[in-house]
Amino acid sequence: MRRLVLLLAVLLLASGCARTMVGGSPVAQAPLDAGSPFDQESSTDPSASEDPSAEPAPIDGEVQGVCAKLKWTDLPYPGAKADTPPTQINYDSTFDQSCRWTTKIDNVEVGVSLRFREGRQITIERTTGDWDVKGRKLTYLDRSGEQDVEPSCVLVVPYEGGGLGIIIIDSSGRFGAVCDQGRKVAEVLIDRENS
Repeated sequence: MRRLVLLLAVLLLASGCARTMVGGSPVAQAPLDAGSPFDQESSTDPSASEDPSAEPAPIDGEVQGVCAKLKWTDLPYPGAKADTPPTQINYDSTFDQSCRWTTKIDNVEVGVSLRFREGRQITIERTTGDWDVKGRKLTYLDRSGEQDVEPSCVLVVPYEGGGLGIIIIDSSGRFGAVCDQGRKVAEVLIDRENS
């Protein structure tokens, strides 16, 4: 009888511990491919990758929302007029808005990509730092020193009640550090947030 009571006590204690562990924090899924560096709700579709040498998809609709707030002349790349539309819009269906500006500088593709999600923050799998930009935490992943990866920077910031993701790709080395370029894009967009 004593052994039965002891066995029941051990089982109850073990089941109580198991329940406590189940109620803990969720475990992150495996990291996404390099083309989709945002959180697990981002696309894993290779067609949505950030490869600037890929053939641009046709522009789908009119430039609106967050994408309409950034102009070519806000970017450090020469040549395009302010009213020139982005290279691509609405190309990533896993976000409420997406747009991309890419151009060639001395036969090297450079560009900026924006992805916006309404009502929820966007996160990245890993980070290398953050800045305070106009009272907001801008988190980034600098990939410019990684082997076998085109120099790029992925940045996320709270924006318009949701989340904004910015990706800068620039292996030309002519326009400053890639993350500094992203910070300047974030500053422009935060200044125009309610416009």
